[in-house]
Amino acid sequence: MTTTYDFDKIVDRTGSGDLKHSVLKQRYGRDDLLPLWVADMDFETPPFVIDALRDRLSHPIFGYTVTPRELFSTIAQWIWDHHQWKVEPQWLTYIPGVVKGIGMAINVFVKADEKVIIQPPVYHPFRLTPEGNGRQMVLNPLKEKEEGGYEMDFDQLESVVDEKCRMLILCNPHNPAGICWDRETLRRLARFCHQHDIIVVSDEIHSDMALFGNKHISFASVSEEAAEISITFGAPSKTFNMAGIVSSYAIVPDRKLRKRFYGWLEANELNEPTVFSPIATMAAYREGEAWRRQMLSYVESNVLFVEDYFRNHIKGITPLRPQASFLVWLDCRQLALSHEQLVDLFVNKAHLALNDGEMFGTGGEGFMRMNVGTPRKLLEKALSQLRSCVG
Repeated sequence: MTTTYDFDKIVDRTGSGDLKHSVLKQRYGRDDLLPLWVADMDFETPPFVIDALRDRLSHPIFGYTVTPRELFSTIAQWIWDHHQWKVEPQWLTYIPGVVKGIGMAINVFVKADEKVIIQPPVYHPFRLTPEGNGRQMVLNPLKEKEEGGYEMDFDQLESVVDEKCRMLILCNPHNPAGICWDRETLRRLARFCHQHDIIVVSDEIHSDMALFGNKHISFASVSEEAAEISITFGAPSKTFNMAGIVSSYAIVPDRKLRKRFYGWLEANELNEPTVFSPIATMAAYREGEAWRRQMLSYVESNVLFVEDYFRNHIKGITPLRPQASFLVWLDCRQLALSHEQLVDLFVNKAHLALNDGEMFGTGGEGFMRMNVGTPRKLLEKALSQLRSCVG
């Protein structure tokens, strides 16, 4: 008998040290805000994950542990079952976070005078991490499509690439626009990067959250060229709402890339998970399918609720329906507000904490990113607050 999970339950996160509430004053200037910004959900972490951790907590010693032999085979089986990508367990290693993994890959593969390509508007650490490591950025902005949404601009990419470009960071599915990149786009990108000796780091942390019948396609799976130049990062953390456990992994099919990258990780002991990470990961991937499906159905209903609410009650803001994840990209450009005015509207008038579009770089101006991975009552309250300010 399938368990029915309650995603309407409102959980008081007070005292948990959660980022979403704890830094409102620091980041937004006030703490009386309803937070719909950072990308974790307000749903309870699944009970089977908590039970697995609780079972381990019953043992009174938390000394050094070994990585369970079945961890990587469990991850590989999940990827095959959900994405039909045949990953060999030896291609996998633990990493202490996807953004950290990006920083590590940059330090291993990109020399100080070489460049990293990103495709804005995109998750802001894609810019901050290379910049913080002293690497030069090359921008390949996405193109808006007339019917809505975005596509890659290969003509512009061709014009900006030179012999110093060593890495492209791909967001797949895309954050903040929620795009599941199609196979032909990924093949074309792989062909281009292979020809130019560019490594593609593919952040696929939202891969298990495709919505509305859309399908995630792993970059490395689309061609031999892609497999030869790819470093893929993934984790169960977004899907099963356990980001604080740090359960990320890397997949590198190419032996030479793998030896260079994993050798560096091993030398610095960065490939060794904490005691709780494998336990949570295996519980999620072995027992989590029913929970995942119910969660995605709830998120889809939240997206539809947001679309209907804006259509009927708030003019001048258009939500872009995500093909994956619980993040909705709000086009606020019809309000004709400056960046400062738009932030003031959401923060000081509506008392909402969202991510403003400018932080995602070129093309993000006039947008806001809303997290709808929250109980419907909180989402309805947020939109009601916004409605009273927009009119």
